[in-house]
Amino acid sequence: MNSFASVVLVDRRGWILLQERDEFPVIDPEKWGLVGGHLDGDEDPRTGAVRELAEETGVRLAPEELTPWRSFDVFHEAYGSVDRMWVFAAACDLTDDDIVLGEGRRIVFVAPDEARGLDLTEGARAAVPVFLDSELYASMSS
Repeated sequence: MNSFASVVLVDRRGWILLQERDEFPVIDPEKWGLVGGHLDGDEDPRTGAVRELAEETGVRLAPEELTPWRSFDVFHEAYGSVDRMWVFAAACDLTDDDIVLGEGRRIVFVAPDEARGLDLTEGARAAVPVFLDSELYASMSS
């Protein structure tokens, strides 16, 4: 089982940050997903989430600024395995202009209704709709 950490950033409008992957990733190429990736060795999920967020967006948050939300088991066909994905969230005052594209085609804040209709990665398909219906999202988007 592989372990991943992901971050959902929620802007002042209640839009969430999503990344459009390019054709190169082994997992879910050309789909929309959350910022995040593999944990390194026995890396703590929160530490990995902070690292991945900085690597993929240029956004540097302290570990305590990320709220642990939940974990999901996700089947990755490319690996033939069920993997654990830890999801963290944070409200932010950032805009698309504050985000540096670290990988993929683009990374932008997306309206909730639009996010639900995108071609999502396996992990995002498990997390995004449930997050948008959660009390945590409601508390960050109001």
